[in-house]
Amino acid sequence: MAGLSFCPDKSDTQAAVHVRNSWLSASGPEMPISEGNVIVRRAGDADVPGILHCLAAAFEPYRASYTPAGYLDTVLTAQTLQLRLASMQIFVAVSPRNQIAGTIACSRIDAGEGHLRGMAVLPEWQSTGVAERLLQAAEAELVTQHCTCVTLDTTEPLQRAMPFYERHGYRRSGKISDFFGMRLHEYVKELRPTSGE
Repeated sequence: MAGLSFCPDKSDTQAAVHVRNSWLSASGPEMPISEGNVIVRRAGDADVPGILHCLAAAFEPYRASYTPAGYLDTVLTAQTLQLRLASMQIFVAVSPRNQIAGTIACSRIDAGEGHLRGMAVLPEWQSTGVAERLLQAAEAELVTQHCTCVTLDTTEPLQRAMPFYERHGYRRSGKISDFFGMRLHEYVKELRPTSGE
């Protein structure tokens, strides 16, 4: 898929990242340059701390609008993230300083149906194109798993997320469920194979 940069073997870049980080780590918080400088790749066990940080930072502004159980299920713990890594494909957007700028998880849940969960982008990387790249990576993965549609759920406090998903072809299905005492709105999108599929 055009525009995506996958890093198929994280170990190939770890040495270079280690050298680069040895002098960058003392220079303070990273300012986003552009989404073109971000690599989207599959997550692994070593990414757990960065994913947890990303989820916590992205959802902190909404904490007061969530029930305690709903918030914990959204930002995860090391243990629940390990369970998600085992049951879903998780992608991360990695900045030039090897910071996880965003994350998304996807899985095939039924014949032809995929599902997205846990999309988050660090506040300083929001509105830079990182969210689009993550969404594209997850959708492309689901197409390879022969999914013809994808669903996702979002809570009412995430008003900014709803138009983002709608701009990318998602529509409300009308299904509203309970998420730890909060209303959860389902969105659905038809997936089409990319050229050459």
